[in-house]
Amino acid sequence: MGNGALSGAVIAVAGAGGPAGRATLLRLAEAGATVVGADNDPERLAEAVDAASYASGGATVTGEPVDLLDLQSTQDWANRVEKEYGRVDGLVHLVGGWRGSETFTKTSLDDWDFLELLLIRTVQHTSLAFHEPLQRSDRGRYVLISAAGASNPTAGNAAYAAAKAASEAWTLSMADYFHKAGGADGLTSAAAILVVKALVHDAMRADRPNAKFAGFTDVKDLAEAIADVWQRPAAEVNGHRLWLTEKP
Repeated sequence: MGNGALSGAVIAVAGAGGPAGRATLLRLAEAGATVVGADNDPERLAEAVDAASYASGGATVTGEPVDLLDLQSTQDWANRVEKEYGRVDGLVHLVGGWRGSETFTKTSLDDWDFLELLLIRTVQHTSLAFHEPLQRSDRGRYVLISAAGASNPTAGNAAYAAAKAASEAWTLSMADYFHKAGGADGLTSAAAILVVKALVHDAMRADRPNAKFAGFTDVKDLAEAIADVWQRPAAEVNGHRLWLTEKP
């Protein structure tokens, strides 16, 4: 067991309205955490929060629309969470998106502009807004979901792979902050990266019943891996890429 058991923890989840968000809200709530979700789609977020609260037996699961592309809005969200619950023990970053091209030469820089905002700017804003509360926690965790393509980019995925690599580098810088802030008292907070090839969920399987989804990570397994980050010592996960698929 690490220093970060989830019972009684307060965990914020960015991008909570999608399939991975739904699975994560439920898994964290089942582990005894108070879970606070954010998404840019109010209806989708409300459905995810209600589903997790009901399925977990009435655990505290809340949500609010937050513009994660605006630093002040993200900071205000972090401040509200800490003020209301007295602490923040985690930020799980599930904001995602993908754009690619047939070949490298057909890469559109419009795709980069889109992905830079979605995959990098949101990481910058959530990490800057939450790093101090997480450092104050005795079990703070920042968890980024990344892709294997960041380490092994293909010709048609230049924009996506570069954006993911940049978000990883930013998160590793946050990990160095936690390492240095731990000082003589030791490391209690951590920034970790969970690496997948891609994600799959039940609706995708229903739409494509003959697809193999080889190497994909089910969102329920991702949620389990996210919860496991709190069960491991901070020093074991801080600044590490934790692979949920085969390394390239």
